[in-house]
Amino acid sequence: MKLILLFSFFISLFSCNHSSEQTNTKTTSHISDKETILKNAVAQFPDSIDILQNLIAYYTEGQNYDAALATITNAISKDSTNPDFWDIRSALSAEKGDTAQAIFSLQKAIDILPIPSYIISLGALYAEIKDPMALQLADALLQANKAKAEKEAYFIKGLYYSYTNEKEKAIAFFDKCLAINYTFMEAYVEKGIALYDLKKYTQASEVFEKSITIQNKFDKGYYYLGQCYEKLNRTQEAIESYQTALLIDANYIEAKDALSRLGVKM
Repeated sequence: MKLILLFSFFISLFSCNHSSEQTNTKTTSHISDKETILKNAVAQFPDSIDILQNLIAYYTEGQNYDAALATITNAISKDSTNPDFWDIRSALSAEKGDTAQAIFSLQKAIDILPIPSYIISLGALYAEIKDPMALQLADALLQANKAKAEKEAYFIKGLYYSYTNEKEKAIAFFDKCLAINYTFMEAYVEKGIALYDLKKYTQASEVFEKSITIQNKFDKGYYYLGQCYEKLNRTQEAIESYQTALLIDANYIEAKDALSRLGVKM
């Protein structure tokens, strides 16, 4: 009897593994097919940035940044005068945490086509590494009337002073951004974070509360509001804020971690 049961167990196990292998093969085949289709489309239409970006998006969605970077680097090797290619490469490098390469690529893009959007991105990167060049680029944007990038210039200055731990200066510049455009959501985030870093949790919470009033599906606003509520010992409200952030973005990892830390099962 025991031998029969044991034999039945192995039959069942083999059947499950075989089924699992078939499923995995189908999944792998599907992924491979999609990648092949996208790569063939890029080869057929090499001048189409949209198709190229679809392939890059496919890689980044799978967290395969090396493949995404290899794809755009290959495109650059064929046409190094396309500023969009360098801009894409910069964004991918920044996503991977390679700020130096991100800056290098943006500088290449600007050498080819010095448009405000590239300069704004470069200024933000310089601010992140606390390089005063961020302030120079911000001033250049302010002096170039045709750029129409006043709020972005003030935002870069705010970022620079926030990263260099001059929070009060940073807040003043974020306020200038919001005076120009009260729907500039990233300025609310950075202002709120600066206040939070100064341990002004009530004021920070008011900033984030205003942000979600203006844009009720602003996931970052809810997440950072939850952070403030935790500091203010308003735990249930913090939980609700994190849960709302997750309703908006089911993949908001920080919100999941916060709920887990508070003992909320998901």
